[in-house]
Amino acid sequence: MQQIKIQAEVAAPVEAVWSVYTDHVGWARWAGPQEVVLRQKGDPPPNGLGAIRVIRARGIAVEEEITAFEPPKRMVYRLVGGIPVVRDHEGEVVFEPFGENTRVVWRVRFRPLIPGTGWLLETVLRPQLQGILDRLVTYPFESGR
Repeated sequence: MQQIKIQAEVAAPVEAVWSVYTDHVGWARWAGPQEVVLRQKGDPPPNGLGAIRVIRARGIAVEEEITAFEPPKRMVYRLVGGIPVVRDHEGEVVFEPFGENTRVVWRVRFRPLIPGTGWLLETVLRPQLQGILDRLVTYPFESGR
């Protein structure tokens, strides 16, 4: 299994960061994809456990299912379609208080379809994930904690 871990500190309280990050359709406004469609609502509606989101960017559509939803601490998802060279892709995003800020830790595990190519897939995936976290860091959260 190939593993990637990235993290960032966001200058906003955990609840605010959680709310923005787990608003799947809202990703189109800040995270970089061209479009995000909620194919199936989750529990709690709309973004919770069982939600299925389709993220479209750069000519690729990735479909992900939310498999754990623990507000405002943790969300886990698994890839259910869109990247045929990746198997068993699972992501976990953890939100931790860090003083008045939030530490976001994003872990991704996957198995490459072709053994020995995990490092190559990581060189593509890591900057994409880091870019999303970088945009979350600069998201205009309302001040006044």
